[in-house]
Amino acid sequence: MDAITTGLQMAMTWQALLAVAVGSVVGVIFGAIPGLTFSMALALLLPFTFGMAATPAIALLMGIYIGGMTGGSVSAILIGIPGTPSAAATVFDGYPMAMKGQASVALGGAVIASVFGGMFSLLVMMLLLEQLAGLAIKFGPVEIFALVLFGLSTICGLGERSIARGLVAGVLGLMLVIVGLDPIDGVARLTFGTVELQQGVNLLVGMIGLFAVPQVISTFTDFGRTEAKSVGTDVRASLPSWQQLKNRFGLMVRCSAIGTAIGAIPGTGGPIAAFLAYDHAKRFDPKPEAYGQGELSGVLAPESANNAVTGGTMIPLLSLGIPGDPATAVILGGMILHGLAPGPALFQTDLPAIYAIYIAIVISYIVTLIVQIWGIRWFVKVMSAPAHLMAVVIIVMCVLGSYAIRNSMFDVYLMGFMGLIGYVLQRLRIPIAPVVLGLVLGGTLENQYRTALILGEGSHQAFLDSTVAMGFFILMVLMIAMQLWSSRNKNTVPSTA
Repeated sequence: MDAITTGLQMAMTWQALLAVAVGSVVGVIFGAIPGLTFSMALALLLPFTFGMAATPAIALLMGIYIGGMTGGSVSAILIGIPGTPSAAATVFDGYPMAMKGQASVALGGAVIASVFGGMFSLLVMMLLLEQLAGLAIKFGPVEIFALVLFGLSTICGLGERSIARGLVAGVLGLMLVIVGLDPIDGVARLTFGTVELQQGVNLLVGMIGLFAVPQVISTFTDFGRTEAKSVGTDVRASLPSWQQLKNRFGLMVRCSAIGTAIGAIPGTGGPIAAFLAYDHAKRFDPKPEAYGQGELSGVLAPESANNAVTGGTMIPLLSLGIPGDPATAVILGGMILHGLAPGPALFQTDLPAIYAIYIAIVISYIVTLIVQIWGIRWFVKVMSAPAHLMAVVIIVMCVLGSYAIRNSMFDVYLMGFMGLIGYVLQRLRIPIAPVVLGLVLGGTLENQYRTALILGEGSHQAFLDSTVAMGFFILMVLMIAMQLWSSRNKNTVPSTA
């Protein structure tokens, strides 16, 4: 109890409270603007913590991390562009909800699910930290490869009307990942002698192009030919009803568990958790055809999962000193700079600091909830702007965001090219979601597979010896079989026309 009391006193000083509040607001802003990720915000503000005490410094970093993860849903819902890779799955139903005049409900549902997922993962972290850390450390390259391959098996389910088109889109996403220098051998792949292509296709650049540019092109091609759509200008903060949330409580719990488990495995992250949660929600919903048309569950599921990742990633970070993604790597650096060395010894030498971090996470979620709920009435005003003017603003944001990622003008051209690909795919009725999934998972899939082969001296025996990997392979086969069976049943249903 003494450690808890001391940790509470450390976290409730005005300096720590101000730091976590500022961090949460900055995180939401950086998360909501496409191209300005919260990882970038962490890196930019880390030097400002050098002159701060340890607790306010860590509170600031945690606030940015949590605020940024929740902020990605704002642009995903309002303009159809994910602010962060973790919000990519939120676009599929969040943006259609906004177009139907339900922007405030989608935004409210997203932040409520985000806070629920984050608090769920924090509770799991506090109760099962040692057990989950021990399990996570057993995940080597073989197990992570199997997990990611299992995640890729959801491509068939994201193919909407045609599994074949979904597979085409997924393979295209995997092909785009190959472009650039080989991460192990340094050999140029599919660069066609272009030096700029050696840096590869950045995930955020690709997502901005695929989601935003086709929307802008469609807006201008339809301008003057079609009647402007009413997307709702009601600026009241119309949150989801208690009944809507109650009916989806079990879904949020399951998706939060998925996010916590994925986050606890180093090298995975929010995008994987969000796509797995979205596929889970769609697969077990009595009306899967509603997804992609503006279904609230399609917003709650990925947002619960990607925010649960925040607590999950803290499990290996605090207990083993292993960061799970770039953001937690920056947080790890900040902790070490301020004299906190994450690992088993931290729980014996500085237990009050652990409780102070827990409390800072709770406060950050409260601040983020207040900021986003208060801001809904202002956020949704975006939807009342004329579509062609919004398109101009969106393309300017896309150019600035694409350039800011790597300070490369080539990324701006690449974003435009990816946008043209996205527009052509839309015209051919090939879904964008599998392309994004391939971009998100392709790099991890290749790196973990090759690492496993290097460790096994070229042998695949390790894949057969791993019980966890074999479990994921079996699940993958079952999932593909279920999707093929479901697709076959849909195609054999007689038409009533």
